Amino acid sequence: MRIAEVHPQPDWVLSIVAEDGRVGLFDVAPYLEYEAFDDLRDHDEFMKVSNGGYFIEWECGADLSADTIEARWQIIGNIAEKTLAY
Repeated sequence: MRIAEVHPQPDWVLSIVAEDGRVGLFDVAPYLEYEAFDDLRDHDEFMKVSNGGYFIEWECGADLSADTIEARWQIIGNIAEKTLAY
């Protein structure tokens, strides 16, 4: 999977749009127990996520691969389906 867009949401959730149009939610909260993600407990730091295409990363150095996200995200729709509905 290649990540087209990433948007941080409240409660440590990321809204992800894949290059193929799938849209889903990824919960980062379970990762906050790991040392590499300690800084993300600060919501302001969590909001500083950036998209690397095949990974996402934060200014603190924490990152997640697109493979990890794809394996554990909750797909909620597809942009192509929404476009066709109009």
